[in-house]
Amino acid sequence: MKYWFVLTALLLWQSLALAQQPFAGGRLKVSDNHRYLVHQDGTPFFWLGDTAWELFHRLNREEADQYLKRRSEQGFTVVQAVALAEFDGLKEQNPYGEVPLLDNNPTRPNEAYFKHVDYIIDRAAQYGIVIAFLPTWGDKVFKNTWGKGPEIFTPTNARVYGRYVGNRYKNRENIVWVLGGDRQPRDGSFDVAIWRAMADGIQEGVGGADKALMTYHPQPNGLEGGASKWFKDDAWFDFNMHQNGHCRNNAMYDNITVSYNNQPVKPTMDAEPIYEDHPVCFNAKDLGTSNAYDVRMYAYLDLFAGAHGHTYGCHDIWQMYSAKRPAVNGPHLYWQEALDLPGANQMTHVRHLMTARPLLDRVPDQSLIVENNLSPAERIQATRGTDYAFVYTTAGKSFSVNPGKISGKTVTATWFDPRSGKTKPAGTFDNQQPKQFTPPTQGYGQDWVLVLDDAAKNYAAL
Repeated sequence: MKYWFVLTALLLWQSLALAQQPFAGGRLKVSDNHRYLVHQDGTPFFWLGDTAWELFHRLNREEADQYLKRRSEQGFTVVQAVALAEFDGLKEQNPYGEVPLLDNNPTRPNEAYFKHVDYIIDRAAQYGIVIAFLPTWGDKVFKNTWGKGPEIFTPTNARVYGRYVGNRYKNRENIVWVLGGDRQPRDGSFDVAIWRAMADGIQEGVGGADKALMTYHPQPNGLEGGASKWFKDDAWFDFNMHQNGHCRNNAMYDNITVSYNNQPVKPTMDAEPIYEDHPVCFNAKDLGTSNAYDVRMYAYLDLFAGAHGHTYGCHDIWQMYSAKRPAVNGPHLYWQEALDLPGANQMTHVRHLMTARPLLDRVPDQSLIVENNLSPAERIQATRGTDYAFVYTTAGKSFSVNPGKISGKTVTATWFDPRSGKTKPAGTFDNQQPKQFTPPTQGYGQDWVLVLDDAAKNYAAL
């Protein structure tokens, strides 16, 4: 009996120790099936991201801590942030009066500026948050018709700068590297060469390609495969990112499908969907402002189409809007208020659902349902594992499930409410016959997820 108590106490201590070490499983890598991200020890990792592009640039340490703490409480696992920021990030000082580069020279980083970045990255690790680290916003490579720039990078200095940040953060377990920053490489230009040189530099700095999980953040580009259009065959390009843009009724699930089916196989995701509290298509006068339903809908549609994870965004958060500066694209809430917008809190339910069943064997499967090719406004999207399935109905439209797509003679059905995370039983049925389901409510904003489980598996209630 004494031995049992000692063993129990030891196991409890070990579990508490792991809880206090969020990255005890090691840095992230691509899973063996090339569809997901896992820790070095194989533990699955679900990417629930937030776009906090100006985090390093505009928040002081106390503010950064407030932001990271709240996002951690809401279940976010990733924060996307930029070292050389978009809003005049080379000239506008951070809260401590520092700029990132001396003389706008990528080979002369400012130690004082990056110490502040160090602090935020380390604080994020304490909260269990991965930093998707953009070494620079894209306007420092290609300014285009918007963005402050200036264009400061060449292939030579990009490699030096990449080596610098790679070496600086080589021992941080909570880093994923993201090149790009809202820009498409131009055909016939040095853009692609610059990004590849920066990737090479990062790999040199961290001590090898296996120690730098890396991707690229593009602009929207339809069915051209997201960032894989340019980099899918590059060895450094570990997983694919899309940008949805900020309009309603985009069929991003089709874009996800294209990159999901790309060769070589790599994980894919939407890293910038429509943001909450954002002027729809940048036209609030005619189209209004996006809401929780808009952001929630794309989370489930993208994930069920095969994305390994999903990034939420908020128009007030990405720019860290406050009384200290003018708002971009219309009036907004201050970022502190926007932390608790409904859509942000509902992302908690997304993570809960996606991690409640085995993650690594989940695949998209529209053959699970009869109504499998509807438009975005009433879309029905299905995904499944070996012994479970999720079906998302965008507006509560009824649908029919085809039998035999998951294991089990008997299937248990449950309705999952994306607004509240609450569930309603939907009965059990024979897995040999088609079955029609009608959600508890229908209409705009009345989205539901049907959860189907092999009854013999006795999965825990959601």
